Amino acid sequence: MPRPIWRGVLSFGMVAIPVRLYLATESTSKVSFHLLCPEHKSRIKNKRWCQEGDHEVAWNDVVRAYEYEKGSYVELDDEDLERLPLRSSKAIDISGFIERSDLAEELYIQSAYYLEPEKAAAKPYALLKKTLDKTGRLAIAKFALRDRERLVSIGAHDGALVLNTLHWPDEIRSTEELDIDNPSVSPAELKVAESLVNMMATKFEPEEYRDEYKKALREVVEAKVEKREVIEAPEPEAETTVVDLMAALKASVEKAKKAEQAGARAKRGGHESLVQRKTTTREKRRKAS
Repeated sequence: MPRPIWRGVLSFGMVAIPVRLYLATESTSKVSFHLLCPEHKSRIKNKRWCQEGDHEVAWNDVVRAYEYEKGSYVELDDEDLERLPLRSSKAIDISGFIERSDLAEELYIQSAYYLEPEKAAAKPYALLKKTLDKTGRLAIAKFALRDRERLVSIGAHDGALVLNTLHWPDEIRSTEELDIDNPSVSPAELKVAESLVNMMATKFEPEEYRDEYKKALREVVEAKVEKREVIEAPEPEAETTVVDLMAALKASVEKAKKAEQAGARAKRGGHESLVQRKTTTREKRRKAS
């Protein structure tokens, strides 16, 4: 595990838990592109340029500053930020516990972090983790990390406490900005759609999913290097119109049924079940005798 990015106290009620904060995720699928000069096909460099002195500034020499009025700045270093008169910069104070269903995670969640207890705080950490796990609730708190105060949720996952930074409510746009109609759906259409959803119901197994973007990009790169034709992705199916919606749903159900039957046969070892093979063998023997 790398070095923690923050150390402080996680507290709920009168219980204080010294913790360390670690990034819970890392980007392994990001594809990096280089910027080239269109004439010389050479790499373009981004320079930090001082307009006043007309010279380049090394990254280590750059200072952080806040513009308190137009053209006037005050410099701030890491020590200044650590001395912020804000309790949330040194402590994560849990303000309450909510039902998981109360948080629209698909909108609010930003990043994930692991919370690790200091050795002396193993028991209160385990108590909070097991309590969250048993009640199915999330803790809500405020937490100052780097250059801003954040709203966060804390939940139990896979034997650890996971902290998720959340968007503030005023950062989330209203759906009223979208042009969405609400046409009526017939009971028959809903019933067939529910049947399709139930047939396609599955458990989320993350290891079954792979990021194919890098592989596809590599194929395009190799094709261009070798000056051969690039095999493009197939065009998506045409959109379903209102008239053939029921037909599309029924066809989808039939397709799901066939896939389900094929999967069942594969699990049995082939197109025929063991019972069917035994029956066929007995019939052949009887005819031969």
